[in-house]
Amino acid sequence: MPSFDTRVPAVLMRLDRNPFHHGTLGAVRSLGRAGIEVHAVIEAARSPVGRSRYLRRAHLRPDHPTNLTEPSDLAEIQRLLLRIADRLTTPPVLIAMDDLSAIAVGRLRERLDGRYLLPEQPSGLPERVADKAELVGICGTLGIPHPRTVIPSGAEEAAAAAWSLGLPVVAKWSRPWLLPEGTGLRSTLVVRSPQEARELYGRSAEAGSRLLLQEFLPQGRDLDWFFHGYSGGGAECLIGAAGRKERSWPVGAGLTAVGRWLPNPAVERMARQMVSALGYRGILDLDFRLDTATGAYHLLDFNPRPGAQFRLFTDRSGTDVVRAQHLDLTGRTVPAQEAAHGRTFVVENYALLSFLASLRSSLLTPFRSWGVRRSGRGVSLPRSTEAAWFALDDPLPAYAMAVAWVLHVVRRGWRRLRRVLPGRRTAGSDRPRTSPVRQRGRGRNRANPRPPVSQAP
Repeated sequence: MPSFDTRVPAVLMRLDRNPFHHGTLGAVRSLGRAGIEVHAVIEAARSPVGRSRYLRRAHLRPDHPTNLTEPSDLAEIQRLLLRIADRLTTPPVLIAMDDLSAIAVGRLRERLDGRYLLPEQPSGLPERVADKAELVGICGTLGIPHPRTVIPSGAEEAAAAAWSLGLPVVAKWSRPWLLPEGTGLRSTLVVRSPQEARELYGRSAEAGSRLLLQEFLPQGRDLDWFFHGYSGGGAECLIGAAGRKERSWPVGAGLTAVGRWLPNPAVERMARQMVSALGYRGILDLDFRLDTATGAYHLLDFNPRPGAQFRLFTDRSGTDVVRAQHLDLTGRTVPAQEAAHGRTFVVENYALLSFLASLRSSLLTPFRSWGVRRSGRGVSLPRSTEAAWFALDDPLPAYAMAVAWVLHVVRRGWRRLRRVLPGRRTAGSDRPRTSPVRQRGRGRNRANPRPPVSQAP
């Protein structure tokens, strides 16, 4: 393992509202196991991440919805970060764990100077690459393959574009972090008719950003790839590798449920060239899809932060992208990457859903696609597999996730049942219901107490 400056803490910031973000837990464990003091800005005190033994303190993100559209949003985030820094004896390394956090850190960079250690990122670059409309122009300028995309200026133009691109088409909102909660709008969806495109464009004002209609590249096994890396002061990837999405949830179009580290010179070369051309510095996560008709890998997304499955690319020396950033910003040498091709990363909850969906076709296919081998004792994972949630040295987050996941599934199922059984509602069923809040923590292992939580003002 490399030599870390353990005097310098790390602060992880995540502003989204996803309690099942396993990437944050991966970063807490990775840095904590290296002996680094870890703080995290998370969505709730009861988040599974808050149960990790490697988290020194959890800090709650701002309570109200934050999308950086108001100056007060940025000011509140600044106050929170400065308050955390005031409690630490030395400026910590700050790592944004979602796009919104990366954009906020980029806008606050000058105000955080001297209080946090940050990569020397070109001004506004994280926001440009995260904006899907901006990314279209960047790819065109750099000659990076990208699906044919139309940005309509009216509802009829949207309908015509959907037809000309060839139905079905992919619809995306250029700035998904602006989508309001409770509207049913999704960052990406498949449009199957001109009328759907016309109606979706009509919700542009509600979405808060431009609508993109994009050519649908056929899905299939072995077509989806990603690249994770860390670029240092010279805008060159100090570490970086490609992986293949073995299974996803939702199946065929969702996030990575199972990924495998595999060599892909074309993807790796394209990613490194793009980073160098943009002068990008810091952690990045790129998504690609192979166009079988042309043999070209098309860039779908540029995420200016760690991908949730970044722990897949833990090399033989134990270095990953968050450790590389801490090493680099504290003046330590980032060791040359020692590839561990074949290494597998499994996100248990999403992999289970993907497995159940695959039962219709075969009972064994899902296991094989995980890289699972069968033995006389049953089924076992290869030694090079890492689970997103469960770890022998840190089991409580997996337990908390499982409980929260079951409750989440039950709530969703109950809501659907109520929609299909309207006649079963009683006269008083529309009144808001309250239930007592059970206190947590009884019987908790005193040797591994829950990390303290600081409230935003």
